[in-house]
Amino acid sequence: MKATVIIPNYNGKAFMQDCLTALAAQTGSDFEVLVVDNASTDGSADDLECLCPGVRVHKLDKNYGFSRAVNEGIRLSESEYVILLNNDTIPFSDYVEQLIRAMDVDSRIFSVSPKMIQAYHRDLLDDAGDSYCLLGWAFQRGVGQPVDRFSKGEQIFSACAGAAIYRRAVFEEIGYFDERHFAYLEDIDVGYRALIHGYVNRYEPAAKVYHVGSGTSGSKYNAFKVKLTSRNSVYLNYKNMPIPFLALNALPLLAGWLIKMRFFQKLGFGTEYRDGLKEGFRTARECKKVPFRFSHLWNYIYIEFLLIANTVIYGVEFIRRRKFRSKTAA
Repeated sequence: MKATVIIPNYNGKAFMQDCLTALAAQTGSDFEVLVVDNASTDGSADDLECLCPGVRVHKLDKNYGFSRAVNEGIRLSESEYVILLNNDTIPFSDYVEQLIRAMDVDSRIFSVSPKMIQAYHRDLLDDAGDSYCLLGWAFQRGVGQPVDRFSKGEQIFSACAGAAIYRRAVFEEIGYFDERHFAYLEDIDVGYRALIHGYVNRYEPAAKVYHVGSGTSGSKYNAFKVKLTSRNSVYLNYKNMPIPFLALNALPLLAGWLIKMRFFQKLGFGTEYRDGLKEGFRTARECKKVPFRFSHLWNYIYIEFLLIANTVIYGVEFIRRRKFRSKTAA
């Protein structure tokens, strides 16, 4: 098998049938499907064979979170590539085939992110690859913009692990998904590490999926998600930035945290956001920091350039979304 499609699942019964049915109808056949179940209680891990013939199921004894689930799947796989696919997605018929084709182009490609389209608003983009900026904010490229935009393949900061393909062997070099994250920002973290080691992350618009979004957590913002994301934002920077770069970026990172704190305070999640930051700073030293190597210096400089550029791009996309919403509401 060329690829293994790994679906981490936790109580995803409402979505699993559509996802597996779409995989069973793929134009390519050089892949297998592996569902890693985080001790679901809704029966979603039962009778999966009926939905997708040949599917493998690996059941965990409790909910270990996204990172542990996909790591289990990656280690169980033997294929050249692994595709991580959320259970609340519906892949287009040539999705797997297009991702494999994009990976085959260059051995330095670590990951490829597809065009993700909002399942309930199919004229709008959900994600065209993930970006990360100086303020310590991760953001979905193109989210909320017309679906016909972002029509060209290009390099990105990180793939979105909700539907991306990865070169399995590279995990042995850069490390697997950080299980301390549990969930959220773990894909930015692993994409960051790939950039440090000189690998490339790309976006491929020919590969497409519909995505419900927050199918497991239940909503875009909730106490659990806000606390984990704020904590993991501390981990992400501490682990991947050498001390000189942390010092260089300290002020914009602080500004980003303060702006987010005010934003979540207005939404009623200020306490959770502050608690997450406190936990992050208190426990960051327990994380495994990426060892600095002089051979990677130019990669760090390139990443710094990306962080600056992505800060500008975030502002441009924010204004573009506001204008598009105003136009459609008029």
